Amino acid sequence: MATGEAMITTARRSRAARERPKPQGSHALADLIGLSPSMALFAVFVVVPIVAACVLSFLRWNGLGTPTWAGLANWRTFVDDPIAHNSLEVTAKLVVLSWIVQTPISMALGMFVAGRQRYRAVYAAVYLLPLLLSTVGIALVWQAVLDPEFGGLAWLGLHIHAQFLVQNWLGSGSLALYVLVAIIAWQFIPFHTLLYQVGRRQIPQNLYEAAALDGASRAQTLRHVTLPQLRYTIVVSSTLMIVGSLTYFDIIYVLTGGGPGYTTRVLSLDMYQAAFLDNTFGYASVLAVILGVIGVVVALGLVRFTGFSSMSSQREGMA
Repeated sequence: MATGEAMITTARRSRAARERPKPQGSHALADLIGLSPSMALFAVFVVVPIVAACVLSFLRWNGLGTPTWAGLANWRTFVDDPIAHNSLEVTAKLVVLSWIVQTPISMALGMFVAGRQRYRAVYAAVYLLPLLLSTVGIALVWQAVLDPEFGGLAWLGLHIHAQFLVQNWLGSGSLALYVLVAIIAWQFIPFHTLLYQVGRRQIPQNLYEAAALDGASRAQTLRHVTLPQLRYTIVVSSTLMIVGSLTYFDIIYVLTGGGPGYTTRVLSLDMYQAAFLDNTFGYASVLAVILGVIGVVVALGLVRFTGFSSMSSQREGMA
């Protein structure tokens, strides 16, 4: 009897010890130790460059000598620089056009690939090919294709008597920006297609079954079931697409160099020109800070006004 009571007492003490709240400090210390490597990397590769760019924007430096204090001179240069204003406008156009072109196509392809169509895996592999190629390689290939004299598009136009294909696509001030938008979309649509494919597969199948029982058409199902369930996928894709569009450089540099004139000169190209060709690193830092601020504001705006920060988990389902 005594042995049984002792065992019960021991069990109660053990349970009480397990249920006793542990000191919060130990959890905080463990979390801090676990996060320290990633925090160190973030500080080295993100925080330090940002702080350096902000400091350098108030200095005058050619990259070789000793930096000197310039105050707000570099910022006043930006305010009075018409080329920078044009670059900001071109960047805004590129961002908006990229989103308008890539979003509906990526969404449609993502929902198609997420289905049960025949040869769906083959289609998915073909869609991914542009994503596996280097940006410079893609730019060189398209540069050869769009060459007005020896390019593949000009050859096709001559042989099928479609003269509108025989023109200087990258040398026309009215066409160059739209051609760049199309090429960029061709490269990055596969990535966003993957996002929408995953998002579509997470939508519970019983929602579609309920919509079918209610007699909903395909358009109504898309509007009232698919799009609301893809809300957070749309936010993630749009954020990556818009912030990424702000930093397009290599493909534009290879294809047009910012021309003809300044029609495709985005802010990142302007920053490159100021830093490495004009050797005005202080002014280039101003442009870098402006690009960073725009990216952060856009990302935070999307998160804030779409309710993404308070998103709740959704029940998984397979289509």
